Amino acid sequence: MLKPHDYATTDFLQILRSRCPEQVANWNQLNGLQQDYSRNFLEGTTVLALVYNDGVIIAGDRQATEGYQVGERRIQKVFKIDRHTAIAVAGVAGPCFETAKLFQVQVEFYEKMEGTPLSLEGQANYLASLVRANLSLVMQGLVVLPIFAGFDLKQQKGRIFKYDVLGGRYEEDAYYSIGSGGKDARSTLKKLFQPNMTQHAALKAIVEALWDAADEDIATGGPDLIRKIFPTLTVITKDGISDIPDATVAELFQELVTRLEQG
Repeated sequence: MLKPHDYATTDFLQILRSRCPEQVANWNQLNGLQQDYSRNFLEGTTVLALVYNDGVIIAGDRQATEGYQVGERRIQKVFKIDRHTAIAVAGVAGPCFETAKLFQVQVEFYEKMEGTPLSLEGQANYLASLVRANLSLVMQGLVVLPIFAGFDLKQQKGRIFKYDVLGGRYEEDAYYSIGSGGKDARSTLKKLFQPNMTQHAALKAIVEALWDAADEDIATGGPDLIRKIFPTLTVITKDGISDIPDATVAELFQELVTRLEQG
Protein backbone atom coordinates (compact mmCIF):
# COMPACT_ATOMS: atom_id res chain seq x y z
CA MET A 1 0.00 0.00 0.00
CA LEU A 2 1.37 3.40 -1.02
CA LYS A 3 2.09 5.96 1.66
CA PRO A 4 1.82 9.75 1.23
CA HIS A 5 5.60 10.17 0.76
CA ASP A 6 5.60 7.58 -2.05
CA TYR A 7 3.89 10.09 -4.36
CA ALA A 8 6.64 12.73 -4.06
CA THR A 9 4.02 15.37 -4.92
CA THR A 10 0.64 16.64 -3.75
CA ASP A 11 -0.45 17.44 -7.32
CA PHE A 12 -3.29 14.97 -7.93
CA LEU A 13 -3.40 15.51 -11.70
CA GLN A 14 0.33 14.80 -12.00
CA ILE A 15 -0.04 11.58 -10.01
CA LEU A 16 -3.05 10.52 -12.07
CA ARG A 17 -1.23 11.10 -15.34
CA SER A 18 1.83 9.13 -14.23
CA ARG A 19 0.09 6.16 -12.55
CA CYS A 20 -3.30 5.91 -14.32
CA PRO A 21 -2.99 7.59 -17.74
CA GLU A 22 -6.16 5.86 -18.94
CA GLN A 23 -8.14 7.86 -16.38
CA VAL A 24 -7.22 11.11 -18.12
CA ALA A 25 -7.55 9.78 -21.66
CA ASN A 26 -10.50 12.00 -22.48
CA TRP A 27 -8.63 15.06 -21.24
CA ASN A 28 -5.60 14.18 -23.39
CA GLN A 29 -7.75 13.44 -26.43
CA LEU A 30 -9.47 16.80 -26.14
CA ASN A 31 -6.14 18.56 -25.87
CA GLY A 32 -5.04 16.84 -29.07
CA LEU A 33 -8.04 17.91 -31.13
CA GLN A 34 -7.71 20.30 -34.02
CA GLN A 35 -10.97 21.28 -35.73
CA ASP A 36 -12.52 17.88 -36.41
CA TYR A 37 -15.10 17.89 -33.62
CA SER A 38 -18.76 18.80 -33.57
CA ARG A 39 -19.64 22.31 -32.46
CA ASN A 40 -22.79 21.03 -30.73
CA PHE A 41 -21.58 21.46 -27.18
CA LEU A 42 -23.11 23.27 -24.23
CA GLU A 43 -21.79 26.64 -23.12
CA GLY A 44 -22.59 28.14 -19.74
CA THR A 45 -22.82 31.81 -18.71
CA THR A 46 -23.00 34.05 -16.50
CA VAL A 47 -21.18 33.84 -13.12
CA LEU A 48 -20.27 36.52 -10.59
CA ALA A 49 -19.09 37.16 -7.04
CA LEU A 50 -19.34 40.03 -4.57
CA VAL A 51 -17.66 40.75 -1.23
CA TYR A 52 -19.79 41.98 1.68
CA ASN A 53 -19.18 42.70 5.36
CA ASP A 54 -19.31 39.09 6.60
CA GLY A 55 -17.87 37.23 3.64
CA VAL A 56 -18.47 36.73 -0.08
CA ILE A 57 -21.35 35.64 -2.34
CA ILE A 58 -20.70 33.65 -5.52
CA ALA A 59 -23.51 33.06 -8.01
CA GLY A 60 -24.46 31.94 -11.49
CA ASP A 61 -27.46 31.61 -13.74
CA ARG A 62 -28.73 28.12 -14.64
CA GLN A 63 -28.90 28.28 -18.43
CA ALA A 64 -26.54 26.76 -20.98
CA THR A 65 -26.74 27.37 -24.71
CA GLU A 66 -26.12 25.05 -27.64
CA GLY A 67 -25.45 27.30 -30.58
CA TYR A 68 -28.42 29.66 -30.83
CA GLN A 69 -30.79 27.58 -28.75
CA VAL A 70 -31.22 26.69 -25.09
CA GLY A 71 -29.29 23.51 -24.39
CA GLU A 72 -29.99 23.14 -20.66
CA ARG A 73 -32.10 25.13 -18.19
CA ARG A 74 -30.90 23.64 -14.88
CA ILE A 75 -27.14 23.51 -15.29
CA GLN A 76 -24.96 23.97 -12.19
CA LYS A 77 -22.18 26.54 -12.49
CA VAL A 78 -21.21 27.01 -8.83
CA PHE A 79 -19.30 24.23 -7.06
CA LYS A 80 -18.24 23.91 -3.43
CA ILE A 81 -14.52 23.19 -3.07
CA ASP A 82 -14.19 22.97 0.69
CA ARG A 83 -15.88 24.44 3.76
CA HIS A 84 -14.78 27.99 2.97
CA THR A 85 -14.25 28.13 -0.81
CA ALA A 86 -16.23 27.72 -4.03
CA ILE A 87 -15.69 28.05 -7.76
CA ALA A 88 -18.02 29.31 -10.49
CA VAL A 89 -17.20 28.46 -14.10
CA ALA A 90 -18.18 29.96 -17.44
CA GLY A 91 -17.38 28.55 -20.85
CA VAL A 92 -17.77 25.16 -22.52
CA ALA A 93 -19.71 23.01 -20.07
CA GLY A 94 -17.80 19.72 -20.34
CA PRO A 95 -14.29 21.08 -19.67
CA CYS A 96 -15.77 23.47 -17.08
CA PHE A 97 -17.23 20.59 -15.07
CA GLU A 98 -14.06 18.53 -15.44
CA THR A 99 -11.93 21.42 -14.20
CA ALA A 100 -14.22 22.04 -11.22
CA LYS A 101 -14.30 18.37 -10.21
CA LEU A 102 -10.54 17.97 -10.61
CA PHE A 103 -10.04 21.06 -8.48
CA GLN A 104 -12.29 19.61 -5.76
CA VAL A 105 -10.35 16.33 -5.78
CA GLN A 106 -6.98 18.12 -5.65
CA VAL A 107 -7.96 20.11 -2.57
CA GLU A 108 -9.28 16.98 -0.81
CA PHE A 109 -6.17 15.03 -1.83
CA TYR A 110 -3.82 17.68 -0.47
CA GLU A 111 -5.64 17.73 2.87
CA LYS A 112 -5.45 13.93 3.19
CA MET A 113 -1.77 13.79 2.23
CA GLU A 114 -0.60 16.75 4.32
CA GLY A 115 -3.05 16.45 7.20
CA THR A 116 -3.89 20.15 6.95
CA PRO A 117 -6.22 22.17 4.69
CA LEU A 118 -4.77 23.86 1.61
CA SER A 119 -4.84 27.61 2.21
CA LEU A 120 -7.05 29.90 0.15
CA GLU A 121 -3.95 31.33 -1.54
CA GLY A 122 -2.72 27.82 -2.28
CA GLN A 123 -6.07 26.86 -3.81
CA ALA A 124 -6.08 30.01 -5.94
CA ASN A 125 -2.58 29.23 -7.22
CA TYR A 126 -3.41 25.61 -8.04
CA LEU A 127 -6.52 26.66 -9.95
CA ALA A 128 -4.30 28.91 -12.07
CA SER A 129 -2.28 25.86 -13.10
CA LEU A 130 -5.46 24.00 -14.08
CA VAL A 131 -6.60 26.91 -16.24
CA ARG A 132 -3.15 27.04 -17.83
CA ALA A 133 -3.34 23.31 -18.60
CA ASN A 134 -6.40 24.05 -20.78
CA LEU A 135 -4.46 26.36 -23.11
CA SER A 136 -4.59 23.99 -26.07
CA LEU A 137 -8.37 23.78 -25.66
CA VAL A 138 -8.59 27.56 -25.57
CA MET A 139 -6.79 27.73 -28.92
CA GLN A 140 -9.67 25.66 -30.31
CA GLY A 141 -12.36 27.85 -28.82
CA LEU A 142 -13.08 25.56 -25.85
CA VAL A 143 -12.65 28.19 -23.17
CA VAL A 144 -12.90 27.56 -19.42
CA LEU A 145 -12.82 30.63 -17.18
CA PRO A 146 -13.48 30.41 -13.44
CA ILE A 147 -14.16 32.79 -10.60
CA PHE A 148 -12.76 31.54 -7.31
CA ALA A 149 -14.11 32.92 -4.04
CA GLY A 150 -13.71 32.10 -0.39
CA PHE A 151 -13.47 33.30 3.16
CA ASP A 152 -9.86 33.77 4.22
CA LEU A 153 -9.61 32.57 7.83
CA LYS A 154 -6.23 34.29 8.26
CA GLN A 155 -7.35 37.69 7.03
CA GLN A 156 -10.94 37.23 8.26
CA LYS A 157 -12.57 38.49 5.07
CA GLY A 158 -14.08 37.34 1.79
CA ARG A 159 -11.81 37.28 -1.26
CA ILE A 160 -12.36 36.93 -5.02
CA PHE A 161 -9.88 35.70 -7.65
CA LYS A 162 -10.28 35.93 -11.42
CA TYR A 163 -8.21 34.27 -14.18
CA ASP A 164 -7.29 34.85 -17.78
CA VAL A 165 -7.03 32.10 -20.41
CA LEU A 166 -3.26 31.81 -19.86
CA GLY A 167 -3.73 30.98 -16.19
CA GLY A 168 -2.95 34.46 -14.91
CA ARG A 169 -4.38 34.97 -11.42
CA TYR A 170 -5.70 38.31 -10.26
CA GLU A 171 -7.54 39.39 -7.13
CA GLU A 172 -10.62 41.62 -7.05
CA ASP A 173 -11.39 43.28 -3.72
CA ALA A 174 -15.06 44.08 -4.36
CA TYR A 175 -16.84 42.19 -7.17
CA TYR A 176 -16.37 40.52 -10.54
CA SER A 177 -18.36 38.70 -13.22
CA ILE A 178 -17.55 36.76 -16.39
CA GLY A 179 -19.43 35.07 -19.19
CA SER A 180 -21.42 36.48 -22.08
CA GLY A 181 -23.47 38.57 -19.65
CA GLY A 182 -20.48 39.43 -17.49
CA LYS A 183 -20.09 43.01 -18.73
CA ASP A 184 -23.75 43.81 -18.07
CA ALA A 185 -23.58 42.24 -14.61
CA ARG A 186 -20.42 44.18 -13.77
CA SER A 187 -22.08 47.44 -14.78
CA THR A 188 -24.88 46.78 -12.32
CA LEU A 189 -22.53 45.71 -9.53
CA LYS A 190 -20.46 48.84 -10.12
CA LYS A 191 -23.51 51.00 -9.42
CA LEU A 192 -24.78 49.02 -6.43
CA PHE A 193 -21.62 48.00 -4.60
CA GLN A 194 -20.87 49.69 -1.29
CA PRO A 195 -18.10 48.85 1.21
CA ASN A 196 -19.31 46.76 4.16
CA MET A 197 -22.63 45.82 2.56
CA THR A 198 -24.98 43.67 4.61
CA GLN A 199 -25.77 40.18 3.34
CA HIS A 200 -29.28 41.19 2.31
CA ALA A 201 -28.01 44.23 0.38
CA ALA A 202 -25.36 42.08 -1.31
CA LEU A 203 -27.96 39.47 -2.31
CA LYS A 204 -30.17 42.21 -3.77
CA ALA A 205 -27.23 43.52 -5.79
CA ILE A 206 -26.40 40.02 -7.09
CA VAL A 207 -30.04 39.42 -8.08
CA GLU A 208 -30.27 42.74 -9.91
CA ALA A 209 -26.98 42.08 -11.71
CA LEU A 210 -28.23 38.69 -12.92
CA TRP A 211 -31.54 40.26 -13.97
CA ASP A 212 -29.78 42.94 -16.04
CA ALA A 213 -27.43 40.37 -17.59
CA ALA A 214 -30.39 38.18 -18.62
CA ASP A 215 -32.21 41.23 -19.98
CA GLU A 216 -29.31 42.23 -22.25
CA ASP A 217 -27.66 38.88 -23.05
CA ILE A 218 -29.62 36.15 -24.85
CA ALA A 219 -27.37 33.40 -23.45
CA THR A 220 -27.98 34.30 -19.78
CA GLY A 221 -31.02 32.80 -18.09
CA GLY A 222 -33.03 34.84 -15.62
CA PRO A 223 -35.55 33.51 -13.09
CA ASP A 224 -37.98 31.00 -14.60
CA LEU A 225 -41.16 31.44 -12.55
CA ILE A 226 -43.09 28.77 -14.45
CA ARG A 227 -40.51 25.98 -14.05
CA LYS A 228 -39.35 27.31 -10.66
CA ILE A 229 -35.75 27.58 -11.82
CA PHE A 230 -33.67 30.29 -10.18
CA PRO A 231 -30.01 31.31 -10.29
CA THR A 232 -27.67 29.73 -7.75
CA LEU A 233 -26.58 32.02 -4.91
CA THR A 234 -23.94 30.68 -2.52
CA VAL A 235 -22.81 32.49 0.62
CA ILE A 236 -19.38 31.91 2.22
CA THR A 237 -18.58 33.22 5.71
CA LYS A 238 -16.28 32.26 8.59
CA ASP A 239 -18.97 29.75 9.62
CA GLY A 240 -18.83 27.92 6.30
CA ILE A 241 -20.59 27.76 2.96
CA SER A 242 -24.32 27.56 2.27
CA ASP A 243 -26.73 27.89 -0.64
CA ILE A 244 -29.55 30.41 -0.51
CA PRO A 245 -32.86 28.46 -0.81
CA ASP A 246 -34.82 28.85 -4.04
CA ALA A 247 -37.77 30.26 -2.07
CA THR A 248 -35.59 33.10 -0.79
CA VAL A 249 -34.13 33.74 -4.26
CA ALA A 250 -37.67 33.87 -5.67
CA GLU A 251 -38.62 36.45 -3.03
CA LEU A 252 -35.59 38.57 -3.92
CA PHE A 253 -36.53 38.55 -7.60
CA GLN A 254 -40.16 39.35 -6.80
CA GLU A 255 -38.99 42.26 -4.68
CA LEU A 256 -36.87 43.48 -7.59
CA VAL A 257 -39.78 43.19 -10.06
CA THR A 258 -42.04 45.17 -7.70
CA ARG A 259 -39.41 47.86 -7.34
CA LEU A 260 -38.95 48.09 -11.11
CA GLU A 261 -42.70 48.31 -11.70
CA GLN A 262 -42.94 51.18 -9.23
CA GLY A 263 -40.15 52.99 -11.04
